[in-house]
Amino acid sequence: SAFTRFARPWTLAAWVFLTLGIVLGSAWAYYELGWGGWWFWDPVENASFMPWLAGTALLHSLAVTEQRAGFKAWTLLLSICAFSLCLLGTFLVRSGVLVSVHAFASDPARGMFILAFMVLVTGGSLLLFAVRGHRVRSRVNNALWSRESLLLGNNVLLMAAMLVVLLGTLLPLVHKQLGLGSISVGEPFFNTMFTWLMVPFALLLGVGPLVRWGRDRPRNIRKLLLTALVSTLVLSVLLPWLLEDKIIAMT
Repeated sequence: SAFTRFARPWTLAAWVFLTLGIVLGSAWAYYELGWGGWWFWDPVENASFMPWLAGTALLHSLAVTEQRAGFKAWTLLLSICAFSLCLLGTFLVRSGVLVSVHAFASDPARGMFILAFMVLVTGGSLLLFAVRGHRVRSRVNNALWSRESLLLGNNVLLMAAMLVVLLGTLLPLVHKQLGLGSISVGEPFFNTMFTWLMVPFALLLGVGPLVRWGRDRPRNIRKLLLTALVSTLVLSVLLPWLLEDKIIAMT
């Protein structure tokens, strides 16, 4: 569709710059004493990670829309979600509502302006989607074992991960605003939840590119999967042994 051809390059460019920003920030934090290493699940770090997760899901969804004319409504919803999370991240960083070593400002007036803009844009977009979203529904039926279905699973896991980060970031703020006291959601929560989500995500990531569009059979990629499994097992043993000193230094 015209929307897909227009949106995909811009989405990819935004995703690349956001990825570079996260990577450079993590590298800088690693060398800055006392800043928690590569990643500390800081609220402001999370504010950049949430749109990255939504943007990653959007890129995969756009591929399905372009190749198979599927996921049209889902792609639009992901577009709204990704941009809304960018606005949310701006609000969290610039308003001072969250305590973070990365926060740049503590200006309630500026925060209210950003919040109002976010509510207007997000609310208006979701309202328009609710009213007219049925017009862009896909008419394509996908087989269970197809690249489209695996990409859908990829999208669901990415958005579930985004919701985990959103919950862990905003829960302390909501808890405090409700007068229930202060709580802390830290590394153990995020690491545990992401372990459960990223294991099936890694499996889909390995299998998805090997499966055909439309319909396929598992036996068609059996040899490739067996080769990949053996290679993975060998590398998982050799690499930690060969790079042990570097891994210890990085931790």
